[in-house]
Amino acid sequence: MVKKPILSVLLAMIMTVGSVSAMSKPVTIKDQGSFLAGGTVVTAPGKYDRTKPTNLAGETLHGDHAYVFYQKPVKAHKYGLVFLHGAGQSAKTWESTPDGRDGFQNIFLECGYSTFLVDQPRRGKAGRSPIPEKISATPDDQLWYNAFRIGQWPDYYENAQVPRDKESLDQFFRQMTPNTGAYNNGVIADAMAAVFEKSGEGVLVTHSQGGGPGWYTAIRTDKVRGIVAMEPGTFPFPEGEVPEVEATSSPFPAKGESVPMKDFMKLTKIPIIVYYGDNIPSEPTDNWGQDNWRVRLNLARKWAAVINSYGGDATIVHLPEIGVYGNTHFLFSDLNNVQIANLMEKWMKDKGLAK
Repeated sequence: MVKKPILSVLLAMIMTVGSVSAMSKPVTIKDQGSFLAGGTVVTAPGKYDRTKPTNLAGETLHGDHAYVFYQKPVKAHKYGLVFLHGAGQSAKTWESTPDGRDGFQNIFLECGYSTFLVDQPRRGKAGRSPIPEKISATPDDQLWYNAFRIGQWPDYYENAQVPRDKESLDQFFRQMTPNTGAYNNGVIADAMAAVFEKSGEGVLVTHSQGGGPGWYTAIRTDKVRGIVAMEPGTFPFPEGEVPEVEATSSPFPAKGESVPMKDFMKLTKIPIIVYYGDNIPSEPTDNWGQDNWRVRLNLARKWAAVINSYGGDATIVHLPEIGVYGNTHFLFSDLNNVQIANLMEKWMKDKGLAK
């Protein structure tokens, strides 16, 4: 833990790709560090014998925790931002962009917010899993490229807000990282609730697959004061109100999840905003990478209608509908990510979350 304020600028805080650097302006950091939150302990059967190092009887394994790196600027806002990544990603997704610009970590530090970057259980720096997993080495970069709506490999969508040099694309692909244990919403939500016990009250910012455990995190702890979800893939509905699965050309259908009404109602007590980017069609298409998000956006709108019908405060923002164009699935690292951050902060101010 840093005992005195330090100036997080100059070369010590600058990361460079080519001639582009981040961060864009000086920030005085009051405190920074890392911690592990939540998790379980598994004990092997038998009695531990310290004279037999290859006999694992009675030994323990600590796993299923989250890893968190945090930074707190001087005169920080009351509520920090807790960032949870999506599928195939780690906390790196919120750091410097593939072409070296400020990511949301730096952008919001520069705006005076404490930031908490999470690696979820069984991913990245929280890779210790009590559940064995076979990690494949399947080449699949192009599948992700298409699913993330950058374009249809090897082409870019004409208006895609992404850098198009080879080095940036290489950096982007290298962000991908595997699960070290089976993906489990409940395990992640339990660890995230423990994160909030350490970070304190704040705003949860999720991306994609992280949206699923994000909803359950807010159900498990009242320290989540608001949620900003970037292109989540699924949503919890009250028992008996889960909509039918919509047909899609995508191999990944969008399915709602059923939760008890008492849990669902907890989501009606906090403000929630959900953002979706561009190149999502309104009608079915054979382009599965786009149709994958058409059905998710439709599901999001159905979910928000149910939330609001029970007195909640959920807003769905499809960016092209408000005149913001070209965003991919990674809208927080696209070329216009500062514009996206400004929209997010305005919403937080409107909801009293930027005190």
